[in-house]
Amino acid sequence: MLAACHASVAATNSSAPSPSARAGASVMPSSRIDRLDPAFDAIVPVDAKIEKLAGGFDWVEGPVWRRDRGYLLFSDIPKNTVYKWKDGEGLSVFMRPAGYVGNAPQGREIGTNGLTTDSQGRLVVADHGDRLIARINDTTFTRTVLADRYEGKRFNSPNDLIYRANGDLYFTDPPYGLFKLNDDPNKEQPFNGVYQLTPNGTLTLLARDLTFPNGIAISPDGNTLYVAVSDGKSPYIYAYDIQSNGTVANRRIFFDASALVAKGLPGALDGMKVDARGNVFATAPGGIVVLSAQGKHLGTIYAGDVTANCAFGDDGSTLYMTSNHALTRLRTSTKGQGF
Repeated sequence: MLAACHASVAATNSSAPSPSARAGASVMPSSRIDRLDPAFDAIVPVDAKIEKLAGGFDWVEGPVWRRDRGYLLFSDIPKNTVYKWKDGEGLSVFMRPAGYVGNAPQGREIGTNGLTTDSQGRLVVADHGDRLIARINDTTFTRTVLADRYEGKRFNSPNDLIYRANGDLYFTDPPYGLFKLNDDPNKEQPFNGVYQLTPNGTLTLLARDLTFPNGIAISPDGNTLYVAVSDGKSPYIYAYDIQSNGTVANRRIFFDASALVAKGLPGALDGMKVDARGNVFATAPGGIVVLSAQGKHLGTIYAGDVTANCAFGDDGSTLYMTSNHALTRLRTSTKGQGF
């Protein structure tokens, strides 16, 4: 069931936010790059350095590059804030509150999580606090709710989202925004789903058998959907074939992170992005694993802390990473999709 309505979003755009802001950058302490395959050198330069751009956040997620405006947006979920980073200007508050706007939240994470843009460059958000998908008008700071229910029941807490070239929106809905996760009394869906929302408003449940579906991505040819499961007992990135109607079939394991979990490395499978060559940059235990289009682990980027998500920006060859309490970046030899 869809809801299409408009609501005002109180917002500020401050040049003096509480986290540390800087117009320059410094090398991120404890960061490193592990090269496992010679093919990795053609993706990440041998002299690449991971830079810290800003810090002092609670838990940052969901970065998206605004190509038409030349800046990055990303979520600090606990602080219910979307921040803006622009080279030469540094950090500022873009929108606060970004998610929940009431006084009695039903969850522990009340801000937005994943951010993306549609074909017109408009900001679309996975709103943890209000448990919905919304499009933001960032001139008037009003929002249009695109989806908030399936079969009459509220979503859990939409997490990550991505558009296919034809306008279909794919998103995940784990329970991470709820106080007691799967055991929360406010959880209405009996599963944690993956959904497709078409431009005409048709909402389709694609998967209901994944424990904690999280990050989501699409291959450059638009034929493969990737879904990361942030569950230490089944830490897999699944690949699905996208059918002619946008639904999916032929699920298989694209990457198995069990060996990384067994090593006790920090982090989990979370957000991910795909470059123009089909390589997958996936957050995982131990950092961002870079996988070939066939799922081979080529190397790992460790940004100095648990990394939740990433996005390509600038000319397409800068990888921005939301790393727990910090925003970091890395120059690559590849470009993200669409650049």
